Amino acid sequence: MEETQRQKKIASVLQQDLVEVLQKAATQGGLKGIIISVTKVRVTVDLSNAKVYLSIFPNDKAKELLKGIQSNKHLIRHELAQRTKNQLRRMPELEFYIDDTLEYIDNIERSLKGKDNPIDNPDLLDKRKKS
Repeated sequence: MEETQRQKKIASVLQQDLVEVLQKAATQGGLKGIIISVTKVRVTVDLSNAKVYLSIFPNDKAKELLKGIQSNKHLIRHELAQRTKNQLRRMPELEFYIDDTLEYIDNIERSLKGKDNPIDNPDLLDKRKKS
């Protein structure tokens, strides 16, 4: 089912404000050199839930930061509600996920360039088999 214009508009507003809130929290928390970007926000039809997909660089700190973000999601939701109080009546519940599409694309490019060539290295075939 395709998103309605209202869902798209709310997702856009949430995405812009979330970027500012998360970057501000990262810099105030003393995390230097970490880039947090909100790649996509999907809002449910009833506007009660929002799935937020985050891309965190460097990748090795992504899971640790995601845990921190999830433990503080009520504070993030409150900050968003303060910023969007004139645009939204109710703030949707936020669910955060890591967006791994860049890593997936990088793996495909590496495979196409021949760096993970199963002919040269037969041990890679075990990784590619589906269970």
